[in-house]
Amino acid sequence: MTQNRGLDWTKQKWSDFESFVEGVLYDRDLSISARLFGLFLNPFSYLFYGIVRVRLFLYSRNFFLQSTRLDSLVIVVGNLTMGGTGKTPVVERLARELQTKGKKVGILSRGYKSKDDKLSDINAGTKVVSDGRHVLLDSEEAGDEPFMLAHNLPGIVVLTDKDRVRAGKFAIEEFGVDVLILDDGFQYLPIKADMNLLLVDQLNPFGNHKLLPRGILREPVRHLSRASYVLVTKSEIEPQLELLETIRKYNKQAEIIRCAHKAKVFRQVNGEEEQKLSFLFDRHVGMFCGIASPRGFEQLIHRMSGELRYKKRFLDHHRYSEDELERLFQQAKNAGVEIMITTEKDAVRIPKEFKPVIPLFYLRMEIEIVEGFDDFEEAVSTICQLKPKVVPLRRTAQAL
Repeated sequence: MTQNRGLDWTKQKWSDFESFVEGVLYDRDLSISARLFGLFLNPFSYLFYGIVRVRLFLYSRNFFLQSTRLDSLVIVVGNLTMGGTGKTPVVERLARELQTKGKKVGILSRGYKSKDDKLSDINAGTKVVSDGRHVLLDSEEAGDEPFMLAHNLPGIVVLTDKDRVRAGKFAIEEFGVDVLILDDGFQYLPIKADMNLLLVDQLNPFGNHKLLPRGILREPVRHLSRASYVLVTKSEIEPQLELLETIRKYNKQAEIIRCAHKAKVFRQVNGEEEQKLSFLFDRHVGMFCGIASPRGFEQLIHRMSGELRYKKRFLDHHRYSEDELERLFQQAKNAGVEIMITTEKDAVRIPKEFKPVIPLFYLRMEIEIVEGFDDFEEAVSTICQLKPKVVPLRRTAQAL
């Protein structure tokens, strides 16, 4: 018993530290300790910046680091920042559009935060999440996003592997795919891309404009120049002129497509029941989520609810235990909550054996093109007409 308490205490302290670091990266924590820690991280951001520039230069020149051309079209969907831009719904929409036009589509993912993701062995092998007919792995084995994509996209192959060159070859040889979508692949340079779809979160486009580990940028903002299309997500309202000017400053050619995540229906977690969006209008509601950018989701549920009586945040990709959920739901019940709501991404991380004391639903969201629908259709048509070819190295080098 004492050992378990010690383990729980250690887990809680580590979780608190992760939450503190996340608060620093996103500038959510403005305490003195957070600011001092931010100053400590600043030099490492400059070091990271140098590594990113050198890596891109070496790949652009095929010097020491070389990109592989696969025998299929390769479409990258990614971003410049850590998480939270809404890549998964965009990948889902793009895959479905290509499928309807007769393409055999495969999705390649790293499988971030899956059971094997912490393993450093790159030779762990390619995992088949979906063979196009059956979903073969659960969210713990596959990772949240690959499992969601496999579940929502029947007929489309979904694979995970840290070595996505190997996974891509496997998809082509075993399943005969002719279009590969690299989910979160903007920084994955070992594969030559035919088209880069870069997502920018309108609510928090570039964080504090600092690179990891002080900010949320994986690459400098100037690397917008590598995008074929820029999709401004969470764009329910017209984006500020400053954001559009920044995009155009570094990329004058790419079409800009505005899209928003639209609520569609409430679905019961680990059940079959569905409810309309008016479901929460006169109810006392509780909610929880573990996503990178929770603010937008929380505001949406607050607007849809009769009264929001309970709210809980967890770290992105947090995997829930039954004991933890039981405590959470008891607290919500004590607060008078009638219905609990979470995200679809969180729903796949809830144990199937868990029996909530309050009805639990997730909100199904889908991507909707707000402006630039013709440009999106053009992108899909262009993909269908393209034939695999070597991408000119000078195009990649433009970002340097």
